[in-house]
Amino acid sequence: MAGPLLIADTPWLLYRAFFSLPKSISDGRGRPLNALLGTVNALLASIEERSPRALVACFGAEQARYRVDLYPPYHAHRDPMPAELAAQWRRAPSLLESFGWSVLDAGDLEADDAMASLAKVETERSGSALLLSSDRDLYQTVSERVAVLTVGKGGFAEVGPSQVRERYGIEPAQVPDFIALRGDPSDGLPGAPGIGAKTAAELLCEHGTLEALLREAERDGGALRPRIASTLRDNAELLRTFQRVATLVPIDVKRPRDRRTDYAGGAAKAREFGMRRLAERLDQIARA
Repeated sequence: MAGPLLIADTPWLLYRAFFSLPKSISDGRGRPLNALLGTVNALLASIEERSPRALVACFGAEQARYRVDLYPPYHAHRDPMPAELAAQWRRAPSLLESFGWSVLDAGDLEADDAMASLAKVETERSGSALLLSSDRDLYQTVSERVAVLTVGKGGFAEVGPSQVRERYGIEPAQVPDFIALRGDPSDGLPGAPGIGAKTAAELLCEHGTLEALLREAERDGGALRPRIASTLRDNAELLRTFQRVATLVPIDVKRPRDRRTDYAGGAAKAREFGMRRLAERLDQIARA
């Protein structure tokens, strides 16, 4: 039976490696390689453990223009990309493609949007998908055939429907509504004033959707506590905006064909990039 399609959140991998590995990791010309090396190592480890039928490395805008248009503070708190990371970012696609991995750029949208779209195409063909990322927005894509693959000190772990229920007390499909109510500091979304994760989950479990909650808040003598009803009424349009910002956007993608990792090709490109130790390790794997 074919393995899952592994779909990687490449921006997250690059940022993660850049800030966790020493800047002293460089090529013979003094150019940093830490983000590239960490990204490749994470992908190789995930392939070794999960044996995917193919790997797609997704890129995209740091913040989709339409999300900023909806809510200007979206991602506004984030620092600009460091120049040392930007230089590696530009080189990443050619390095990843040398392994025989597909590279997909979401353009004006974000990598998450491309990842969700690929997962949908894969499951429509009765396949399964693993989304390598730490982004909780992707929990809305989780199903019996789709899981988010997280990286921790103990290795890789899958977040499926049961894990989403255990962590947040909601169904995966309710994630955008949950984010709208609770907020998401990493994206600059404040949520509803005075409504935390526990209350947001309780409200969604009882009423199902954000829209149903907003209708209930408008109803005289409704079931909501007066303070919560007032908060929802006062912030209704803003909460709808947060929900739209948190909802992943489908894009037109094709289901990738099965592709084995080309370790020899990766070794050649790694050597070209000045990643000597990585190249030696890949050569050994290719010869095994």
